Amino acid sequence: MFKEFKAFIMRGNVMDLAIAVIIGAAFGKIVTSLTDDIIMPLIGKAFGGLDFSSYFVILNPDKVPPALAGSTDYAALKKAGVPLLGYGEFVTQAVNFVIIAFIIFLMIRAVNRMTGHVEAAAEDPADVVLLREIRDELRARRAN
Repeated sequence: MFKEFKAFIMRGNVMDLAIAVIIGAAFGKIVTSLTDDIIMPLIGKAFGGLDFSSYFVILNPDKVPPALAGSTDYAALKKAGVPLLGYGEFVTQAVNFVIIAFIIFLMIRAVNRMTGHVEAAAEDPADVVLLREIRDELRARRAN
């Protein structure tokens, strides 16, 4: 059983996936920092000093500890177990997703250009081209 497991782990796809997960986790931390520390503060400043992390709704005000009454600290309220609807945090995570998706798009686009993979949608399949030629030939015969 150990030999089978070792053979499974040493297969190229599994190693590639493991490396991708590790790099993806590190990349996710970089994007999170970019969003939290650079992009969201700039967006907040552009909109008059908004702090998206402080946008939330307390779902059950009775669960707010007296020490945190009137607090606008999302992290402290969440840590205290207060039920919150943190839509500001959702906006931050949505921006993270868009950034990651755009960067992945750019990376795939660059790899496709380097390897010569061009979008197949730009060219019609051979059978469609052949059918068009047949259609054009039939039209030309009718015209004569």
